[in-house]
Amino acid sequence: MNLNLRFPAQRPEFFATLSQRVNAYFKTNQIERTANTEMVIKTIFMFSLYFIPYFLVLSGLFTSWWALAALCVVMGLGVAGIGLSIMHDANHGAYSSKKWVNDLLGYSLNLVGGHYWNWRVQHNVLHHTYTNVHDTDEDISPRGVLRMAPGSEWKPMHRYQHIYAWFFYGLLTLVWITFKDFQRLIKYQREGLVKKQKASAVGQWTGLLLTKILYFGYVIVIPMQVLSIGFWPVFTGFLIMHYVAGFILAIIFQPAHVVEGTEYPVGDENNMLENAWAIHQMHTTTNFGHREKLFSWYVGGLNYQVEHHLFPNICHVHYRAIAPIVAQTAKEFGVPYKSKDTFWDALVAHARQLKSLGQRPVAAEPAAALAA
Repeated sequence: MNLNLRFPAQRPEFFATLSQRVNAYFKTNQIERTANTEMVIKTIFMFSLYFIPYFLVLSGLFTSWWALAALCVVMGLGVAGIGLSIMHDANHGAYSSKKWVNDLLGYSLNLVGGHYWNWRVQHNVLHHTYTNVHDTDEDISPRGVLRMAPGSEWKPMHRYQHIYAWFFYGLLTLVWITFKDFQRLIKYQREGLVKKQKASAVGQWTGLLLTKILYFGYVIVIPMQVLSIGFWPVFTGFLIMHYVAGFILAIIFQPAHVVEGTEYPVGDENNMLENAWAIHQMHTTTNFGHREKLFSWYVGGLNYQVEHHLFPNICHVHYRAIAPIVAQTAKEFGVPYKSKDTFWDALVAHARQLKSLGQRPVAAEPAAALAA
């Protein structure tokens, strides 16, 4: 991981002008950049989507396997909804002007099995700073069966990743809560990120372990005890819930950056990237499905990824309103504003990118083949 990468101080007028215009929008309309009534209603809805099915399962009113499986599917929708719409804004400090509110709602990630501090480092620090930079942005880091960036090692299996990736996407949250959280904290501690973020390693390990115990306790142990059923029926429901949540989260986040037409910047010999930070975001981020209002509502406005990357401290309920300002300013300054018309278009473009990245790089061809 190269944390010495730097952005050049070039064309500052683009982001300065854009920020001025966005700030003027909020000031002129006398609205806050944080959550509004719509966001509060959504918060209640997403938590209900998760907890109501949970308590219905515990109630014992539903004995049919299919009914219980359906409730687990709804819980999976709730897990994804909490992650996309609540936890995400809160851990960016965008939900409220009050730090304690953001911290409290940020902990909702721990409530559904993750660890908020790991997520803040990986997402806020690494992904939002070094978007699509190989070996620094962990969202496109090598994952064995998947190759998300040109700089990653190529393996023959990657030829078929555009076909099998969709299955592995469903494992996203399951891998995260059982393995990745531990691996990441070890890595961040080893590479000095825990100290750099002014956090206590002991405190983070204590918090991670305690919340994992509490999570697996209420989501697996309590249902086993209350329903007097064995481990496997409960664990199967647990897998269903996480597979639904993982798949939804993956297909929302991946088309924003690993998509046909995106760029993967690299630093030069002096660790200098090509573009200033804001312009870098415009080259590496893609929007999609702006006309799909219900879809946009559920995914926490993250189909407005460009706006989110430029202004992560603005609550997502405002992205639709500031998107025309961003698009117009980008046009004036000759900066790309990448967008797919529909969510389906974005998924197709993502599949094409996976297929492209799955091809053997020219440099990897055997010398004999090149000579021929």
